[in-house]
Amino acid sequence: MASLPSTSAADDRLVFFFDIDNCLYSRNFRIHDLMQDLIDDYFQHHLSLDRNSAVVLHKRYYQDYGLALDGLIRHHKIDALEYNTEVDDALPLESILKPDAELRKLLEGVDRKKVKMWLFTNAYVTHGKRVVKLLGVDDLFEGITYCDYAAAEGLVCKPRVEAFEKAMREAAVTDKSKCYFVDDSAGNCKGATEFGWTAAHFVEEGFPEPAKMVSKFRVRNLKELRDVYPDLFKA
Repeated sequence: MASLPSTSAADDRLVFFFDIDNCLYSRNFRIHDLMQDLIDDYFQHHLSLDRNSAVVLHKRYYQDYGLALDGLIRHHKIDALEYNTEVDDALPLESILKPDAELRKLLEGVDRKKVKMWLFTNAYVTHGKRVVKLLGVDDLFEGITYCDYAAAEGLVCKPRVEAFEKAMREAAVTDKSKCYFVDDSAGNCKGATEFGWTAAHFVEEGFPEPAKMVSKFRVRNLKELRDVYPDLFKA
């Protein structure tokens, strides 16, 4: 991750938090679908379930806890890092993702003299860093807040309040009004808004828009971030 020194002793820049999966790259790559298959495989093989039961339990844990892994840890005491190796880190990302010049141009337009760019993901750190490196934008972010699968106290993930608090601590910002956010998850954007951040829900073009707004802004293309967050970009 890159680092840009503050222009003053106290870093009082705004912070722009970016989700990673299905946000920095298109849902049309179907990485989410590949991940769901790997998760179902994990449930099936490690819990000795048939395929249908594995799918049902996976969905239930996701609905109950926001992360299937959380249910696995709570109820089956699985090794979260082993899970990461067999699921996220097993994704064939190198054959799917490549440097995205258009995304890089957009992100380079952020005024980094007054804005700190920060990654905020529910994935583990290895997956998050691998994605942004393959997209060719890893050097533009100053840090990453991730779901720590190895944490003794358990998983802390979006949209839990504790996750937003953790992101602020790690990005060294104390004022919620200085926090800006983009994520493809309606639940995460709703949580961020209720927490006090300014959020933009990314609903990619070609996919249905929710009937209700869950945050102050909704964008159909990441380029629209320039319009909804004009103060974060260079003139």
